[in-house]
Amino acid sequence: MRISTSQIFNSGANGIGRNQSDLFKLQNQMSTGRRVLTPEDDPIGSAQALVLTQSAAVSTQFLKNQSDAQGKLNLVESQVASVGDLLQNVRDRLVQAGSTTLTNSDRAYIKTELEARYSELMGLANTQDGDGNYLFSGYQGAVKPFSATTSGAAYQGDDGKRLLQVGASRQMATNVSGKELFEAVRNGNGSFVTAAATTGAGVPVNTGTGIIDQGSVTDQGKWSAALANHAGIQIKFSVAGSVTSYQLFDLTGATAYTPSMPYTPGQVIKLEDTQTATPADFGASVVMEGIPASGDSFTITPSTNQSIFTTLRRAIDTLTTGIGGAYTSTEYSNRLAGSLAGIDQALENVNKVRSSVGSSLKELDSLTNTGEDLQLQYSASLSTLQDLDYTQAITDISQKKMQLEAAQLSFKQISQLSLFSIL
Repeated sequence: MRISTSQIFNSGANGIGRNQSDLFKLQNQMSTGRRVLTPEDDPIGSAQALVLTQSAAVSTQFLKNQSDAQGKLNLVESQVASVGDLLQNVRDRLVQAGSTTLTNSDRAYIKTELEARYSELMGLANTQDGDGNYLFSGYQGAVKPFSATTSGAAYQGDDGKRLLQVGASRQMATNVSGKELFEAVRNGNGSFVTAAATTGAGVPVNTGTGIIDQGSVTDQGKWSAALANHAGIQIKFSVAGSVTSYQLFDLTGATAYTPSMPYTPGQVIKLEDTQTATPADFGASVVMEGIPASGDSFTITPSTNQSIFTTLRRAIDTLTTGIGGAYTSTEYSNRLAGSLAGIDQALENVNKVRSSVGSSLKELDSLTNTGEDLQLQYSASLSTLQDLDYTQAITDISQKKMQLEAAQLSFKQISQLSLFSIL
């Protein structure tokens, strides 16, 4: 086979170029710390690294969303806790207001303090976050949720949840609606409301000293069944000589549920219907104190939702009226007991909401820990696919440098070969 001089020169130059290219690539790998600089360096590894990089980017976004959600929920939890502290303070003042040693002037001082608590509660309900959105307005972050009215407050928001994607298959609410926190509060004991009878205008009609407690439900199933057939119950008292008796009726007073039965103060009155062919136990009872007068009556109606603002406003109105005007001491005590029951229900609702927010925060902690562990796994996998083994790279550089020097020296020697040099 005949080899031309040009072929020798071209082959030598190509060999030197290849070695220089390989050495240049190794130098780039050393300077960047990356084994794979272009997809052609490792097509399979590059494809796997691309998938891992995209997954890591998604995980990073989830971690950011989790951090954002945690910040929002921490603010919500702080405000809900403040509402709970305020309501506990209100409860303490109402207990104090129930003391028989206080004068109406003393009650007026407590009423002034409760007015301040009402304003403070309105401020908490209209709290804004760092972006200027109202915390408790549902979807309508730009709408001020509550405005004061003579009977409590009007809610302009909705019950929407602002959801944030915090995981591949998990969306989390980052707000609590004002309806859920301030409006969805069951009045009375949560199942029914007890009250002394009044006229249609709300004027008390009882003249005795009978006081009814908030009652209790011993069997929720029986009580629910009773509600399907009875709109409510009325307890009527009568006095004959020295004997005080009571009888249960429907709310209209037209249908008797029980016969007339003797009454003693502190007695537990079982709610039932014994006058039908199939007697029914309503699964609930109330306790009466004091001595009702003949004709006095008390109502028991199913609980409904009542705004915290309405409960607080009614308590303020009760303290404003005091004892000796429209209210006797008995009526005052009955109304104050109703307000206390409403505050207790509000506190229970606040604690339920706070517990829900706390559960979300705990879940976020768990998701964040899992996400951070996943990020470490992605980093480790990407490092295995992309990062350079410096020990191997140094060895390769030494080898390529030696090959390059050998190629250059060989080319130098061969390039000097010529027929004219030996003639």
